[in-house]
Amino acid sequence: MATTPPGVDTGLVKGLGLLDATTLVVGSMIGSGIFIVSADIARQVASPGLLIITWVVTAALTLMAALSYGELASAMPQAGGQYVYLREAFGPLSGFLFGWTMFLVIQTGTIAAVAVAFAKFAGVFFPAISAQRYVLRLGPVGVSTQQLLAMAVLVLLTWVNTRGVRTGARVQNTFTFAKTAALLGLVGLGLALGRNAQAVERNFGQFWQGADWGWWSVRLVGVAMVGALFSSDAWNNVTFTAGEIRHPRRNVPLALALGVTIVSAIYLACNFVYLSVLPLEAIQGAQEDRVATAAARVILGPVAVPVMAAAIMISTFGCVNGLILAGARVYYAMALDKLFFRPAARLDPVRRTPVVSLAVQCAWACLLTLTGTYSDLLDYVIFAVLLFYILTIAGIFVLRRRRPDMERPYRALGYPVLPAVYIAMAGLIEVLLLLYKPRYTWPGLIIVLLGVPVYFCWRRSAARS
Repeated sequence: MATTPPGVDTGLVKGLGLLDATTLVVGSMIGSGIFIVSADIARQVASPGLLIITWVVTAALTLMAALSYGELASAMPQAGGQYVYLREAFGPLSGFLFGWTMFLVIQTGTIAAVAVAFAKFAGVFFPAISAQRYVLRLGPVGVSTQQLLAMAVLVLLTWVNTRGVRTGARVQNTFTFAKTAALLGLVGLGLALGRNAQAVERNFGQFWQGADWGWWSVRLVGVAMVGALFSSDAWNNVTFTAGEIRHPRRNVPLALALGVTIVSAIYLACNFVYLSVLPLEAIQGAQEDRVATAAARVILGPVAVPVMAAAIMISTFGCVNGLILAGARVYYAMALDKLFFRPAARLDPVRRTPVVSLAVQCAWACLLTLTGTYSDLLDYVIFAVLLFYILTIAGIFVLRRRRPDMERPYRALGYPVLPAVYIAMAGLIEVLLLLYKPRYTWPGLIIVLLGVPVYFCWRRSAARS
């Protein structure tokens, strides 16, 4: 049973409008992935056509999921978003397992990884910022200047978000507009000035090279989608902030549809630019997988390196801000249900922000930054991320049957076909990952399942207190 049913005032300030909600979707989705992951996808599929198909299928899946989530968001416009949907559809254990995995790895690990990406590209301008330069070292353990800057960014943006939801939204809007403009600039320059006759002939003349239209191509695309899915992830973060969005029953579903559509279109355009500027072999062999930088170098010359470094820094800074702002609301909602540290339910008495939840999230993300294991953890949980998406969308079917009278101002577009298609396609990807990337699936499942005994211990402790 929900402890904070729709319409109950939890003390949060409704300071976000449709524009803020949409920039939160766009800004949380666009990090550093679009600048690099196409190189790895190209190596796996070895075909220009299958590279584009990978991004098209990712865009279709993400949009289907977002349109389906809109129904849940309009029916339960509460802080915590997806945590609340799972709790209401399948009970508190499923909600807790989602929140547990979010805090342990998914949200905090992504925050750590993106903050380190910001620091890594800052090293282009300031060579002293490096993973090899240490400010403190004790034997094999140390803190590099790169890690120090990443943690400084986390602390700074956490502090910014304690100053009020409007302050966090202003930062988000500014950096989202800047990064979107940078990507549109890359697309515009690539199409207008960067077309390479050799690349066009190689890639579009042999567009379907290696595609056999059978199980082999399905397997290649399904497994290669891991990078594209992570680059397109975090669109659901806006649901976590529903308790602070004005007219959430309308604005959250609309922001999901608008944000995912905008980002998916930009991602597809970027990949067409890569194929127009670089032969497939150059995309596959891009130095450190920096395919966007390689494309920009063809268009702009040597100035491309600092220009792209600045663009990625803007992108990652805004992404970290959005993830910090949204993630803390999940732990806040869990604390209200007595399934997280109780102080995390406290709000700043003046600014009405979940300051303790923000601080706990920051501390754990900083620790992951120091361990250097965040990238491995993120690889491990892609299976769990998709599993929670599947369960949440299955919750639409469950709630329509169990609670037919629930107010639903927006109903999932194409129900029941599109939600069912998403579940089937995402389920197929899960099976492919189990078969062909088992070392990336079982660790993620173990992380989720470790939450089961923790849940019962937490419930027992809450009952005693």
